[in-house]
Amino acid sequence: MMSLILLLTDRAADLGGYMISIVSIVVVFVSMAILIFIFQSIPRLLHLNIRKRLKKAGIVAADEKPKVALDVNVHAAIAMGLHLYFEEQHDEESRVITIHNAPKQYSPWSSKIYGVLNQPVKK
Repeated sequence: MMSLILLLTDRAADLGGYMISIVSIVVVFVSMAILIFIFQSIPRLLHLNIRKRLKKAGIVAADEKPKVALDVNVHAAIAMGLHLYFEEQHDEESRVITIHNAPKQYSPWSSKIYGVLNQPVKK
């Protein structure tokens, strides 16, 4: 019996890396499945909560969807407001390109004398 236990523990030690890999992959996929389920159920739960509040307030029947009636003029005003807002974000440009040749200034950041091969002498 003792030799069987030792044999099994030796086999488990040999397969330890494989077992850790398999268990970690299974844990990742199971956790991803749980997260997908949670993220897909959140909108349903929120919708049920909103329907309960509306039913309690007496605004909408339980099986009926809420109706939002807006006038055509309201739609046009909203569209015009959005159009003016997005058009205002762009600057007026002159469309004239000017190219000036700037003189190069010395910068020690691009100097070749401080390269990798020139190490300070350690004493």
